[in-house]
Amino acid sequence: MPEPDPTGLTQAEAQARLQADGPNALPDAQRRALWALLGEVLREPMLLLLLLCGLAYLLIGDAAEAGLLLGFAIIVILLTVVQNHRAERALEALRDLSAPRALVIRGDGQTNDPPIRIPGHEVVVGDLVILGEGDRVPADGNLLDAVGLAVDESSLSGESVAVSKTLGEAVSGGTLVVSGQGRMRVSATGARTAMGQIGAGLTHVNPVTSPLQRLTALWVKRIAIVVGLLCLATSLAWMVLRGDWVGGLLGGLALAMALLPQELPVVLTVFMALGALRLSQRQVLVRRLSAIETLGSVGVLCVDKTGTLTENRMSVQQVFSPVDSPAATQRLVVHAVLATRIDPFDPMERAIRAMPCEDTDPDRPGERWSEWVLLHAYPLSPSLLAMSQVWQHPRTGARVIAAKGAPEAIAQLCHLQAADLAAIEARVTAMAGDGLRVLGVARASSTHSGDFGADAPLPAIAHDYAFEWLGLLGLADPLRPGVPQAVADCLSAGIRVVMITGDHPATARAIATQAGLFAQRARIPSDPAASNAGSVRGEGLLLGAAVDALDEAGLARILADTQVIARANPAHKLRIMQALRAQGAVVGMTGDGVNDAPALRAADVGVAMGRRGTDVAREASDLVLADDDFGSLVEAVREGRRIFDNLRRAAGYLVAVHLPIAGLALVPLVVGGPVLMLPAHIAFLELVIDPACALVFEAIPLSAKAMSRPPRSVHRALIEWHQVRRAMLHGGVVLCLALTCWWLVVRGAGSEGQTRASVFTVLVLSNLTLILVHRGGFRKLGLAMPLVVLGTLGGLAAALAWEPLAQLFRFR
Repeated sequence: MPEPDPTGLTQAEAQARLQADGPNALPDAQRRALWALLGEVLREPMLLLLLLCGLAYLLIGDAAEAGLLLGFAIIVILLTVVQNHRAERALEALRDLSAPRALVIRGDGQTNDPPIRIPGHEVVVGDLVILGEGDRVPADGNLLDAVGLAVDESSLSGESVAVSKTLGEAVSGGTLVVSGQGRMRVSATGARTAMGQIGAGLTHVNPVTSPLQRLTALWVKRIAIVVGLLCLATSLAWMVLRGDWVGGLLGGLALAMALLPQELPVVLTVFMALGALRLSQRQVLVRRLSAIETLGSVGVLCVDKTGTLTENRMSVQQVFSPVDSPAATQRLVVHAVLATRIDPFDPMERAIRAMPCEDTDPDRPGERWSEWVLLHAYPLSPSLLAMSQVWQHPRTGARVIAAKGAPEAIAQLCHLQAADLAAIEARVTAMAGDGLRVLGVARASSTHSGDFGADAPLPAIAHDYAFEWLGLLGLADPLRPGVPQAVADCLSAGIRVVMITGDHPATARAIATQAGLFAQRARIPSDPAASNAGSVRGEGLLLGAAVDALDEAGLARILADTQVIARANPAHKLRIMQALRAQGAVVGMTGDGVNDAPALRAADVGVAMGRRGTDVAREASDLVLADDDFGSLVEAVREGRRIFDNLRRAAGYLVAVHLPIAGLALVPLVVGGPVLMLPAHIAFLELVIDPACALVFEAIPLSAKAMSRPPRSVHRALIEWHQVRRAMLHGGVVLCLALTCWWLVVRGAGSEGQTRASVFTVLVLSNLTLILVHRGGFRKLGLAMPLVVLGTLGGLAAALAWEPLAQLFRFR
């Protein structure tokens, strides 16, 4: 039997049960232990070369040099493991943040405790969970009530057909609510759930590598093969021509270490993971790392109005009844409440529930609405933008159905005459012009056939009821304060912003004007057919009906001059996104509902809402806005551009720094003379290069010009040829300086050790200069750059002045 008056847990009870039972989560197979990270690091080409060099020194009997190299190898291993561990933990934190959330009743254990959203892993046994369309069931439980509830259990049973659930039935964690609503009491969590017992797991963020990471790794592997062959040929030539197999082996290994750009894959991993962590601090959760690459290329942002551009903090401002009497107004308010979910989470429905409402209806004396029982709900659909709920009195058996929704949809249900429709449209336009979201309200106490008794079957569709028009509600949802500036930032960055909403055109126009969306209009639509199909000529506003009426070519043409699409449904989003992409635009699309999932999945960057979004939308998206704020989305675009700019700086620096290292390793092998660059020298430089890339370049702030240039093409390479030329010029200058130093010391009859020390000093100091040049000078150095400089200079001073270390570096 269901609980007569279910209440939620108190916060203290929930915390105690969480500590006793542990989190509502399954063992995470994606989490890698430190030993697994260590094994992966030991397969890196640079470390393998270091170990080979150490082995070579052991073979020739130089234990001190071998110890130095192995010491460097240990330091590099520790640095790399720490960086990768940091990246893993960043991604793990993001998995926790973007995992499904649950709507539970928590507070003082009273019946009027408000629902709150909590992470799914915080759900405990005994929690009272509210389920709605699109929610992922957070744990096993039993239904306390259910209205039209259907659950997709394919993750457990393999059956793709949704299963209807009624009062008292069990629901399993990990399944998906596809329709209806209900409440359940949690009976099992974590590994004790049905899904936990069969070893399946909930959906997590998949830390797959991005396309750029995969391309870079492949590029490095191919270079490694070429470098290996080149170094083998160089070593053999040295041995044959000079008869020095030790010098040839060490020279070849040093050349391989100098030429191999193995830092780039590590840099990409660290940049992506830390970039995702930075975005999470700006209320943007990254579910797929590839989205970070794409953010800098987004040219069109298609955004919802409610909650994204507006505050999603609604209040009822106007109540209009065609009959000017207190009884008519009370009747309108009561049926608006009856057409609303019992435990709403949506701000609009919560605002309606918050209206002062009498518990009686003037037409039904002696009956209290609080006694009525909800029988059935007809949810909102693309074909009918209205929600209806059927109620029955437990004693008399009387039934009533209340409906609310778009005024034209409610008018359609009421089958009104043309004159009445005109009067309603005039009133709706006036209210919408004030920026209000307008809803129509209606009621019915019989069907068209008249059979609506206590035992009569319910009609399949809401149209079968004989509805009576009651009036209109006007709800205010103010624009977020930062939206106008965020829109202006988008326009300066060459990004179009298109608002897609189901609201009345007048409401959409008022909000779009406040947000500054119409400031981006380039020209007035000149296609009469497109205008007749539903575009408001000269205003950049398109009606959802026009999306259906236009073919693909016509839709693409008119979207070029459209900033607002009103009366749109989720199916329109997919067509709009596809039409924009057909024009070559890179599109970011926001959504929150189950039906938004196809558009989110197909968009270049799908963005789900974190607060009001369904789990289906979150799982189909690339990003999740934790605060549902458009300003956070613009911050994500800004951060995406910063990350890519810094990646390019780091890539240019790597090209520049490897050129003189490779040159100094190769020139003595070609022209004769002692080897200048030994493996120990290159290992020392690696201890500078890795932190410089992972810390200094990653932390460079956004350039002032980054948001004043057009979006980057998705086909643009990480580092282009003109940047390669510039980096090679910088590296060439350093190489010339080092070779000049070499020539001057040799000419001055300096010893081999003095020559090597002088060249190495020039190279290390020039490396610090290259870091400054490629990071853009001394602006906003932060803490990382001074640490790198001090560590490098301290290490160089020790290598030059401390006799044991100087001998190991062959400076004596």
